[in-house]
Amino acid sequence: MRHLTARQQQLLQLLSDGEFHSGEQIGQQLAISRAAISQQIKQLKPLGLDVYSVTGRGYRLAHPLELLDPKRLTASGVDLFHCIAVIDSTNQYMMSRLNEWQQGECLLAECQTAGRGRRGREWVSPFAGQLIMSLYWQLDQGMAAAMGLSLVVGIVIAEVLREHGYDGIGLKWPNDVYGQGQKLAGILVEMAATAGGACQLVIGAGLNLAMPIQLAEQISQPWTALQTLRATPVARNQLTADIILQLRAALQQFERTGLTSFVARWNQFDIYRDQPVRLLLGDREVTGVARGIDLQGALLLECDGEVMPFIGGEISLRPLV
Repeated sequence: MRHLTARQQQLLQLLSDGEFHSGEQIGQQLAISRAAISQQIKQLKPLGLDVYSVTGRGYRLAHPLELLDPKRLTASGVDLFHCIAVIDSTNQYMMSRLNEWQQGECLLAECQTAGRGRRGREWVSPFAGQLIMSLYWQLDQGMAAAMGLSLVVGIVIAEVLREHGYDGIGLKWPNDVYGQGQKLAGILVEMAATAGGACQLVIGAGLNLAMPIQLAEQISQPWTALQTLRATPVARNQLTADIILQLRAALQQFERTGLTSFVARWNQFDIYRDQPVRLLLGDREVTGVARGIDLQGALLLECDGEVMPFIGGEISLRPLV
């Protein structure tokens, strides 16, 4: 992981409003020369930022950015968190140091260089263009008690987005959040446990806020971002705080009741409920009608009048078209 230099942070704060700033203005505020400004701008571009330079007007970002602000997160009631600028993978970092974290502790990042999705897929991560979070949790009941946990995380994200006024939010089993029919967020839960011991979990989530054009072209599946769902700017720090706080509360409830109190909440957002679908299980394909989830987090599929549960990391759900 690496932090931005103080000068890079100053430059980003200055440009984060999305307005033009002249070279003279930047030079005065950062106390650097015109040539040094150009070098600083070049160092920002590898982070996936669209920085424009127009003669006579200066420099600007393609879109305004709301950078992570520890003071605002703390004021919103969040504790036990860390903000980092650039990291390979928040999940990987936490998994490699499992015994260093407290219950509910979070790692937030502006950018990931080696983010991972389900089944090892690459997760494209523009600087300050996503909510990137990993959270540590321990279940004393063991690994079996974690069944269906990714569904709970999806429910929390969907509910918080709805509270923030976003419409068309849905969930796709087992770990995707959708916005108006396209992928908006992904969830990756990783765990480590010993036989008969507690289960240590790292819960990762990546939520698209805005996607620069050059990075959007790298994504192989239909996607969307909060910026395209609503004209008003994303309240990034408040959204982050609300998700962390509500996720911690949901995990405590999950420890007490399992999925019992979450099934109805999932059904509100399930984009394939009562729809014809197909399941890809390796070389095999099963078709039927999706009937929601059971108390273990399995997908219920009705085939020829019989409802059968399906669960596992290698199952892919697709619409029947």
